[in-house]
Order: sequence, then C-alpha cells, then structure tokens
Amino acid sequence: MRLFTRLREDRGSAVVEFALVTPLLLLVALAVLQVILALHVRSTLTAAAAEGARAGALAGAGLAVAESRTRDVLSDALGGDAAQDVVASRTRLEGVEVVRVMVTARLPLLGTLGPTALIVEGHAIAERS
Repeated sequence: MRLFTRLREDRGSAVVEFALVTPLLLLVALAVLQVILALHVRSTLTAAAAEGARAGALAGAGLAVAESRTRDVLSDALGGDAAQDVVASRTRLEGVEVVRVMVTARLPLLGTLGPTALIVEGHAIAERS
C-alpha cells in the first residue's frame, strides 16, 4: 500500500513541466520581440523617407537635399549604417508632381527566418518655384 501511494504523488513533476514549457515560451517571446523590432525599424524608415521627401519638395531644393536629409534622420534614429540605399526622384502620382524617396535597408533579425531587406517610400508634394 505504501508503494502505491508513493507512485501516485506528483513530486518532481513541476521540474519536468518547467523544462518542457520553458523553450516554447522562450521561442514565442523571441518571435514577438522580432516582430516588434521589425515594426519599429519599418516605422522609422518610413518617417525618415517622408522627412527627406518633404525637404526635397521645398521650392529650390534638389533631390540631393532629399537624400541627404533622409540619411541624416536615419543616422540619428537607427545608427550610421541603417540604410543600404536612398534614392530620391521626382514623379507624378494621380496627376500631382511629388518627390519620392525610396529607402532600402537591412532588417535586423534575431534568427534566420523572414525577410532580410526592407524597402519603404516617402512622398511629398513638390512646391513650385
């Protein structure tokens, strides 16, 4: 009788459950952290591209101003080598002349899954001189 009650006790099961559940919880936490980091980088890149487009859209400003401003904002926000490529151009969207800034950047990843590059655009209506 004593042996039977001893087998029915749950001693030690918490340690086994912890060892089985902890890796799964860690994986979920890292995945959430990766999504948050990717959204932050995308948001910052979009804001920098829009800021550069606004600077380049001012009367008398050129496309070099747009690219330079975008790089400056990215350097302040994410560090010096955040953007791989910044390209400014003048184009028409729905009949309106705009300055478009395209930013290509590396996406910081915690693992090897998912996209590795991010391309965002910012637009601003070009002022007439």
